Amino acid sequence: MSAQVTILGAGESGEGAAKLCHSLGMSCRVTDAGAVDPQRKARLAALGADIEEGGHDRHALTSSALVVKSPGIPPSAPPVQWAREAGIDVMGELEFAAQHTTGRIAAVTGTNGKTTTTALLHHLLVTGGLDAGCAGNIGDSFAGAIADARQRPEGDRAIWVVEASSFQLEDTTDFRPDVALLLNLTPDHLDRHGNVDGYGDAKWNITSRQTADDHLIVNADDPGLRNLRSRRTTAARVHAFTADTPADDGMALAAHTLEHNRFTYTNPSLTMSIQELALQGKHNLYNSMAAGVAARLFDLKDADLREGLQHFRNIEHRLERVSDVNDIRFINDSKATNVNAAWYALDSMTRPTVWIAGGVDKGNDYTELIPLVGEKVHTLICLGKDNAKLKKAFGTAVSRIFEVESAEEAAIMGYNLARPGDAVLLSPACASFDLFSSYEERGLRFKSGVRSL
Repeated sequence: MSAQVTILGAGESGEGAAKLCHSLGMSCRVTDAGAVDPQRKARLAALGADIEEGGHDRHALTSSALVVKSPGIPPSAPPVQWAREAGIDVMGELEFAAQHTTGRIAAVTGTNGKTTTTALLHHLLVTGGLDAGCAGNIGDSFAGAIADARQRPEGDRAIWVVEASSFQLEDTTDFRPDVALLLNLTPDHLDRHGNVDGYGDAKWNITSRQTADDHLIVNADDPGLRNLRSRRTTAARVHAFTADTPADDGMALAAHTLEHNRFTYTNPSLTMSIQELALQGKHNLYNSMAAGVAARLFDLKDADLREGLQHFRNIEHRLERVSDVNDIRFINDSKATNVNAAWYALDSMTRPTVWIAGGVDKGNDYTELIPLVGEKVHTLICLGKDNAKLKKAFGTAVSRIFEVESAEEAAIMGYNLARPGDAVLLSPACASFDLFSSYEERGLRFKSGVRSL
């Protein structure tokens, strides 16, 4: 008998979709072009899923009522095209999950800051006593998280905070979050989306089906988003936040800075000192503003908002302060896999810096980093197999450049090259896959090197 649902991809999203199918009483078949991890295969089998690895059976796929694809599979992939040619609905795991929750959804996207803002918003809601779950690109798949929540005595979560990537959003057709957060937009994943406009259009899908009953929170300062908003429209109510003086485009400001290092939320007013925030740096001011505006839309009390913003602990690999060793500060920002993320990290440095960068270059243009590196960095340690582009870009901006091939070695070398009062910053501006399985492994190995000192 044919499965009701065929799931393309047996990774985190695929397993989550299978869990949700099982919870809903739907039969499913999980198919992957490669080998399926043995432990994951055992978990899928326990859910009653049929499993196919090493390819996709076209007949079995086109006999299903629905195809759910993992975000790593592009819309142009042959199995996706087979399903569409057969008139079968194809949707991503994010959209599949959203169709099967009764909770309100706050979805967060942007080139940088998604994970931090998602975690911060979840923290704020929980601090306020709200029944909120956290899922998506941040870790647990949305579908799997919903399946787990359905097993609770109280059932599904009242609110879901979901980190959404461009891969998850690009071919959504019905996804409509109650609250959408658009943080920023700089070129990324152009190999998948073709150009900046294609990437921006994928991000805009977070709000393209919202109605006047929904909310869009947007960074009014970001040039990429200003350009995107100039050619796209939304029916949602727009709430802007700014740390600069934004262009007058008619948007009401929901959060903005004041004199004397203060900022305020509006309607009603709540003013805080920037120094009160647990997350420091201009990029984190943006993240805090966005999360705070969203939390207020869920009726969070001001006292809980203030407490949550003051006591949040940032998640691993995002400007994570590892430790201070003989007054040399080690910071793990392994999640910074593009130039814009590295720019924010460098901009937040208040100490002379030894910068560890490098990895798989995704067509990076380092031009915008050169003045900042010249101002903040005295030593560059290149962590990657091919560092020629990095060395050429920053050869005149820093006085010393070294190369290593392990994150542990980078930490130890950074310590030896730094002076008391300096910082050693891992903020690679590149993907990790030349030397590591993931940015998480890169960050963990860096921290292991720090602990060895």
